[in-house]
Amino acid sequence: MRLSQLFTKTLREAPADETAKNAQFLIRGGFVFKNSAGIYSFLPLGWRVMQKIANIVREEMDALGGQEMFMPALVEKKYMEPTGRWSLDVGYFAKPKNEKESEFVLGWSHEEVLTSIAAKYISSYKDLSFSAYQIQTKFRHEARAKSGLLRGREFMMKDLYSFHASEDDLNKYYEKAAEAYHKVFERCGLKAIYTIAAGGVFTDKFTHEFQVVSDIGEDIIYLCDKCEYAENKEIAKLKDGDMCPKCSGKISEEKSIEVGNIFNNGTKYSEALGLNFTDEKGDKHPVVMGAYGIGISRLMATIVEIHNDGVGIIWPENVAPYKVHLISLDQNEEAGKIYNDLSKSGVEVLYDDREDKTAGEKFADADLIGCPIRIVVSKKTLEKDSVELKHRNEKYFKLIKLTEVLNAMQ
Repeated sequence: MRLSQLFTKTLREAPADETAKNAQFLIRGGFVFKNSAGIYSFLPLGWRVMQKIANIVREEMDALGGQEMFMPALVEKKYMEPTGRWSLDVGYFAKPKNEKESEFVLGWSHEEVLTSIAAKYISSYKDLSFSAYQIQTKFRHEARAKSGLLRGREFMMKDLYSFHASEDDLNKYYEKAAEAYHKVFERCGLKAIYTIAAGGVFTDKFTHEFQVVSDIGEDIIYLCDKCEYAENKEIAKLKDGDMCPKCSGKISEEKSIEVGNIFNNGTKYSEALGLNFTDEKGDKHPVVMGAYGIGISRLMATIVEIHNDGVGIIWPENVAPYKVHLISLDQNEEAGKIYNDLSKSGVEVLYDDREDKTAGEKFADADLIGCPIRIVVSKKTLEKDSVELKHRNEKYFKLIKLTEVLNAMQ
């Protein structure tokens, strides 16, 4: 992509009403546009990042045995009434202008919808187990939309649901799902802490969250400095300075961002919606279920909160919008040749070919946008048959020969 053709522009100053780094850098860099409080448009650079995160999630869910599908955003009252969740003040209710009562809500979770679908296809223990997931926009009535993409009213989410004949089988899958989640977060450049938590409006059992320690986090966890055992403050019996019950480590209080969660739903939804199966003896039982969520847009925001240096984003390569930020100075033709050669070889390149920007402005934009590698082509470098190469997370650059650029990228 040539920066001269990108319809978005970088901003020198962050919006006055945004204090979170993810909001400041993503808006200034042209990744997102704030439409309303807690509601954002993902612009070309931001959508590339979102797609890469979604593909990482998709690959790990597929490896877990998940089958991808897509459910409606409009959820009818008949699905959520049997579970008692229709009347919760969580979602946005939708109705035509001339009707008095709402019969639909914009989907904030899809346990009921998929349970009802599964009831049409499951009858025997032979139909179990299986899991299905979607990546879709969710809508939640968030009274305090803030912190950029960390607390939104409309956001992208992956929600996976698993269906089992027994609690034991669910527990085995639950552990595999936890392993898959750790792989997702590691591939996104994050260290997530497996944390015991409450179930909220999803289940009456204890659940597990994946928390990333950060000063901007709105959650409080109590974390062992030795074995990383952690409890969310909502259910914690521990306090700062305690000894860990699992080892001799010290417990500390930490602020954190929740980037994922997994729930043991038991038979809550299957009993309410008539999802049953017949076992080998012909006896009927409710299906045991689990639910597993990852906020894709929240994950994007968390990456920015963790990976920045105060002047811009430092994207991990797996989720960067482009691998290389190529800068042309002095209006030379060699940069265009490098751009074409790298692009043809499959290297993703953001090419700053703008003629109306100074070198300083181009370097500042490269730091703000945060691609992993910066390549600068100028008269000075070409005199040495070289280009200047610098990694975004390193302080110094080095010169490499023009003939070595392609090999260096591969």
